[in-house]
Amino acid sequence: MTNTTTNSTTTSTTTSTTSSTTSTTSTTGVGDGVGTVYARALRKSFGDRVVLDRIDLDVACGEIVCLIGPSGSGKSTLLRCVDGLEEIDRGILRVNGEDLGFREDDATYQALTRKELAAQRTRIGMVFQSFNLFPNMTARENVMSGPVLVKGTPKAQARERAEALLASVGLDGHGEHYPWQMSGGQQQRVAIARALAMDPQVMLFDEPTSALDPERVGEVLAVMKDLAQRGMTMMVATHEMGFAKEVGDTVMFMDGGLVVEQGPPAEVLCNPKEPRTQKFLEKVL
Repeated sequence: MTNTTTNSTTTSTTTSTTSSTTSTTSTTGVGDGVGTVYARALRKSFGDRVVLDRIDLDVACGEIVCLIGPSGSGKSTLLRCVDGLEEIDRGILRVNGEDLGFREDDATYQALTRKELAAQRTRIGMVFQSFNLFPNMTARENVMSGPVLVKGTPKAQARERAEALLASVGLDGHGEHYPWQMSGGQQQRVAIARALAMDPQVMLFDEPTSALDPERVGEVLAVMKDLAQRGMTMMVATHEMGFAKEVGDTVMFMDGGLVVEQGPPAEVLCNPKEPRTQKFLEKVL
């Protein structure tokens, strides 16, 4: 993966996603194919506050990218942009080989309809730090809900798949349990199973262990390690430096909405070059 915080010289530029039609020349050969994330000069702001600036991404299929940095550095917002939950102000953002939120039509980019964007987002899974399970649904029903309601999967088929996914995250026999009957670690594993039920090519994790008791953290990290071993493309915002060092292919340190430093875990975590990275790691390691 290569990433810089300077504007990239590309032949294609997608401007604000709030525009319905944007003229551009297509760039080929970069960010193509399922399981990839590609961005150039990505910018996002809320009002006058810039939260992401000049972000470049080249996440290869099967790569594990760990985002580290202080709170408010832009990690969560970057993941929400990649998931399509937030619109970027300008730049290029391509996930699974497709321009997120747009389709190419006669050498121009047309904004997707809400339904088209929802279909595009089914190929991207996201797990939040607060679980976000439906409290009135059992674990099985939570996992079934997306395939049945969004993809039209028959209930019997979705139920069978839900049971298999719950078993794969160590929750065999917990299908009838409601969220309030499960520990935080168990709820987060249900959330992972629910995301996987949509058959995503890219998985995003927004500090998935930050809301857990220390003794439950290992349960969730074990599931994530298994996904990594199976070749799932993952972007993970995390404070778990041990996980980043053991599992990550690339570590990106973010601060102030910028990618300050990035590279292999052994380099960034053990021999950082940037003073801001060094200062952050002194506090957390």
